[in-house]
Amino acid sequence: ELHGKKAGTPTMGGILILGSVVAATLLWAKWDNLLVWTVLFTTVGLGLLGFWDDYLKISKKNSKGVSARVKLAWQSGVAVIAGILFAYVSDAAPMMRELHVPFIKDRVIADMGLFTVPLFALIIVGASNAVNLTDGLDGLATGCSLTTTLAYAGFGYVCGNARYAGYLDVPHITAAAELPIIAMALAGACLGFLWFNAHPARMFMGDTGSLALGGCIAALAIGCKQEIVLVLVGGVFVMEAMSVILQVASFKTRGKRIFRMAPVHHHFELPDAKGQKWHENQVIVRFWILSLIFALLGLATLKIR
Repeated sequence: ELHGKKAGTPTMGGILILGSVVAATLLWAKWDNLLVWTVLFTTVGLGLLGFWDDYLKISKKNSKGVSARVKLAWQSGVAVIAGILFAYVSDAAPMMRELHVPFIKDRVIADMGLFTVPLFALIIVGASNAVNLTDGLDGLATGCSLTTTLAYAGFGYVCGNARYAGYLDVPHITAAAELPIIAMALAGACLGFLWFNAHPARMFMGDTGSLALGGCIAALAIGCKQEIVLVLVGGVFVMEAMSVILQVASFKTRGKRIFRMAPVHHHFELPDAKGQKWHENQVIVRFWILSLIFALLGLATLKIR
């Protein structure tokens, strides 16, 4: 009822985002850097799942697509492989297994051991699904991904530079110096796509784009050892995912809803008790503002230690 008029809008625009990111990365990044290939593997692996899901929805003309069980299995498989590559195969593997927490100068855990891969997998699957849930309004996920990605371009630059990393007390990973290339490629792709995805959208990214975007952001966060601060930098995505979790839990346990509709961006589109509601554009722009604030707060953790 809210968005029926959008039926027929071209989707699977995520192919354009993926193509741009992969092409730019292969053109500018060093091919002998395993962190680069791990981030690309995560991004493309989840993008292929999204492509399959979008294709089934379009070809069968229904909204079911890939079953939830198969989707979770695919996501988990990609995430576990990426986690193993990060934690045990990359040149920075010993440092990847360390746990660093914002606001604390020294590492909290020197070696997470077997818990490293499950943690990384959880972050990748969670971020991928969170961005997917956010992709419900024109340009919402694209704009929020842009600010989050720009923040991680900054994190990657600091982490890969020995002087800045030493000054700001963050782990120095030489290989991470290549990650800002992927981050800026993704930011540029989001900007280009946003031109056509802004309200009223002429194209949707589909699951092809949203699943890949979330996976890429999570992989970038892990690669520069700022995975915990992703909860803050990606605050809008966390809000969206938590609103769904709380809504489902509340409805199943109490039979009552917390929000008028979940994910939370739809909550503001529906009228409250006084009949007041936000226009779609208001929701989008205000969430963009929140995303920018979260990104800046995340970057501020570099200095507040």
